[in-house]
Amino acid sequence: MTTTMNMSGDEGDGEGLEPAQKIVASIYALRTTFLVLGAALIIGTSGFYFISPRIFAFVQKHLHQQLAFFTVAEPFLAHVKLALVATIITLMPAFIFCLWRGLAGPFKLSRRSQAGFIITTCLLFYAGGLFCYFVTLPLGINFLLGYESEQLQSVISVGRFVGFVTLFVVAFGLIFELPIFMVFAGNVGLIRCEQFVRNRKFAILGIAIVSALLTPADIMTMLLMGGPLYILYELGILILRLLRVP
Repeated sequence: MTTTMNMSGDEGDGEGLEPAQKIVASIYALRTTFLVLGAALIIGTSGFYFISPRIFAFVQKHLHQQLAFFTVAEPFLAHVKLALVATIITLMPAFIFCLWRGLAGPFKLSRRSQAGFIITTCLLFYAGGLFCYFVTLPLGINFLLGYESEQLQSVISVGRFVGFVTLFVVAFGLIFELPIFMVFAGNVGLIRCEQFVRNRKFAILGIAIVSALLTPADIMTMLLMGGPLYILYELGILILRLLRVP
């Protein structure tokens, strides 16, 4: 049996398909774009690798940390990871564009709506990353290293330091997308505004779990992530009400 997928974007081609199938079909139509992005990711990582020492020095100076390494390959791998994350952050608008292009067909988003979602998603991602870099990371690291004393000195691995910083920056960029996806879910009828309001307690539980999973699980860093995330949840509800989305 042969199955033919028509990805032209015509409404008639998607009749009879479930929303999940339509999303898969729309994403499949962008397969060439994803291949190009994959190649760009490899090329970008290779390019950023050569300037990663400067990026690393900038981050290290900003966070005031002296680092060490414990394996021969650790500095190399840390610079590769830093270059990869720098490329992902740089290419994020392209990834976001593909995401909303994939969702546009199944949920019949107009070009104006697509443009609005793409621009807002990009702005929120970079706002989250900058908030993390300039506010959360300095506060969190100072708190975590507050137990240092003459008898207890910190020796921080360069690999773990890069992993910690890049994870936090990307994670904050992604969690700052919460309001836009709440608005999207409300606009297309997936979740009603009243459901977001009624399920606040479950949202708080989910936020606590996410914060515990993405942080070292101490109360300070959990609050630094969970607090903004809950504010963003309430912001999503407020925007839905201002837009009068049912």
